[in-house]
Amino acid sequence: MVQITELNIYPVKSCRGIALTQARLTDTGFAHDREWLVVTPENRFLTQRERPLLAQVATAIVGDSLVLRKPNGADLSLPLDLTGPEVAVTIWRDKAAAFDAGDAAATWLTEHLGKPARLVRFDKRHKRPSDPKWTDGAEVLNQFSDGYPWLLISQGSLDELNRRLPQPLPMNRFRPNIVVDGLPAFGEDSVDEFIAGDVRLKVVKPCDRCVVTTTDQLTGERNSDEPLKALKEFRFDRALRGVLFGQNMILTAGLGKELQLGQQLDVTAGTSKATLS
Repeated sequence: MVQITELNIYPVKSCRGIALTQARLTDTGFAHDREWLVVTPENRFLTQRERPLLAQVATAIVGDSLVLRKPNGADLSLPLDLTGPEVAVTIWRDKAAAFDAGDAAATWLTEHLGKPARLVRFDKRHKRPSDPKWTDGAEVLNQFSDGYPWLLISQGSLDELNRRLPQPLPMNRFRPNIVVDGLPAFGEDSVDEFIAGDVRLKVVKPCDRCVVTTTDQLTGERNSDEPLKALKEFRFDRALRGVLFGQNMILTAGLGKELQLGQQLDVTAGTSKATLS
């Protein structure tokens, strides 16, 4: 039996996530996932890759507000439906439309990170599609995720990775939206769809991992090159030129439905898209 053991959203890209008991499926991922983004003064995206201290910023949704908390200083509260000056931000190769969250938010982030930063919210009047090469040409929308609306990892995959590490790592190093149990290690690589009633989530692309996985998600510290070193030994993909852990997914049915913690999923078999060496 395949069962959901975690549901997570990350309202601000690269800040801490929120664990949920139920999550609503929208056309850009779970509601409020990666809706906000930290950027440079030139409106280029910033993540834990460049600013690992973002891992210390906790997020919460309280009523109609997004609340950010850092180890020192007052909380920052912003309207969930914030609008403001319209800006074009750069995320990877994309230009995305956003609203600037204002100088108070910029000062709050800059004080924590020690370098200039601003906060923006995705402008849903505009589209940011996934790469159609991986979606069979379907228009699949995102907000500020790296490229796809959902990331799934099985507990079995983490267990096998931890078996190869000097010290085990928690799942939060990999920032998944959905964690499942009941699959063998890396069994998600060979799934075509995860199905829950009317909901169908299709596996489209393996997730190649970066230095964020070496960042302690509580402290923002990097004290090791693990898990990248271990993953390179048995999960290196020649075509993607990176190490793989987890699968990106898109929604093919069930828009507006909810997934529940503990919910059972059916799976259909697919062909692995990984080319592991």
